[in-house]
Amino acid sequence: MTRALTCSSAIGLVFLATAASADVTPQEVWASWQAMMTSAGQELTVGNTADSGKAVEVTDLAVTYKDQMGGSASVTFDKLSFTDNGDGTVTVAMPESYPMQLAFPAQGDGPGSVKLTVSQPGAVIVAGGSADQTSYKMTAPTMKITLDEVTDQGGKVLDTKGDLALTGLEGGYEVTRTGETMGLDSDFSAKTAVFDLNGSDGSGGSGKISVSFADLKGATKGNFLNPEMMANMALALNSGFTMDTSFSFGAMSMDADITEAQGPTKMTANASGGSFVLAMDKVRMNYGTTLSGAKFTISGAEIPFPQVEVAFADSAFNLLMPVTKSDTPQDFAYLTKVVDFTVSDDVWGLFDPAAMLSREPATFIVDLKGKGFWTKDIMDPDVQMEGATPPGELHSLDLTQVLAKAAGAEVSGTGALTFDNSDTATFGGMPRPDGKVVVNIKGVTKLVDNLIALGIISEDDAMGFRMGLAMVAKPGAGPDELVSEIEFKEGGLFANGMRMQ
Repeated sequence: MTRALTCSSAIGLVFLATAASADVTPQEVWASWQAMMTSAGQELTVGNTADSGKAVEVTDLAVTYKDQMGGSASVTFDKLSFTDNGDGTVTVAMPESYPMQLAFPAQGDGPGSVKLTVSQPGAVIVAGGSADQTSYKMTAPTMKITLDEVTDQGGKVLDTKGDLALTGLEGGYEVTRTGETMGLDSDFSAKTAVFDLNGSDGSGGSGKISVSFADLKGATKGNFLNPEMMANMALALNSGFTMDTSFSFGAMSMDADITEAQGPTKMTANASGGSFVLAMDKVRMNYGTTLSGAKFTISGAEIPFPQVEVAFADSAFNLLMPVTKSDTPQDFAYLTKVVDFTVSDDVWGLFDPAAMLSREPATFIVDLKGKGFWTKDIMDPDVQMEGATPPGELHSLDLTQVLAKAAGAEVSGTGALTFDNSDTATFGGMPRPDGKVVVNIKGVTKLVDNLIALGIISEDDAMGFRMGLAMVAKPGAGPDELVSEIEFKEGGLFANGMRMQ
């Protein structure tokens, strides 16, 4: 987390010129830019400022950010210029390259410091608007961030080199300042991004990795507060902090080669696209990721066959939840899924050499939604340290889709439950549920028979499983199909009409 926060600050420094507040004159642009940086907790050191009226030229500018955990990030510019275009806009000119340094707090493993060089020849930044509401555009044919040096926690220089290269960058921003609040509405795109890293550990081990993305797009909209207020997320949310960020990419590929004493290992990955979302305000937080058309391959000296292949058509994770205390139920949702998951036949052959089990793609989906609320602000650091019991109430839960399909068997479920939080005695400490869940089971008899034949489970284990299943399930519409209607009512638990509790 420490390194993530420091690196986030560093990325902000890379693009700080594009995030500069602006007005109709160069002087106001430069003044607003300084105010923007200092309000974000960054320190500015200026060598000299020359003002000709039509332009402001700043030399030997250093910007430093220090976080509360001992990390820091700094960037220096030998020259910046703010030039009046004569049409109410200002052009901000940056050096074609500039250095950046990161320092990490001592935490055992991991780097101690990093030196980078940022290059963006041909970048154009044009700002306009007013001091209160600033809009600006940036274009850059290329941008490259080069890893010049990495040291360990003891200061030893490591044999590690790398770079991140982007092409076809475009971005648009609008910044609004109201008191201590900064409103930001931004978007960016890049045609390609390629990350390369290589190095050695000094004892015979070495490695290199290359990751590429196409058609990158992102957007951020929100209201941001000063660093002191953001340190307590509960306070920030109740003071107006909001954020809605999205990111997506098209075709992606990865190649990695690692050499160790045991021998070489090679990994490759490909995907047709993916996305990420993070949104937060006083009412809710929404976090989600997707990855489509993915395939992963690994080979190495310790793998007992030529290579392992894993693939899936679609995967997703999404979490929606309330984040501040309330006395009325709020929406929540949870989704996790992997669709059409496959693994190479060599892996199947380890436990099923005769191919008795179905090797059709597997699918796993859990899609839930409901209502509940927190009785305390869970984002408050003091509340987070109080214990493992969530300080809240669950009021309803809908099983939109629950599905597990693999090895020729399928289990699916749907249903809806409500919860009485005034009764936590009937079901041993949990709120009393009311409602019904329907579970459909297909192909489980054949699967159990095959598992016995393969020696994975014994006849005794299978008998116990079948007896338990017979207690809660009844025959379904087709052969080797079962259905179970689980119902909570009148303070009891019923399976297919039979009271179980």
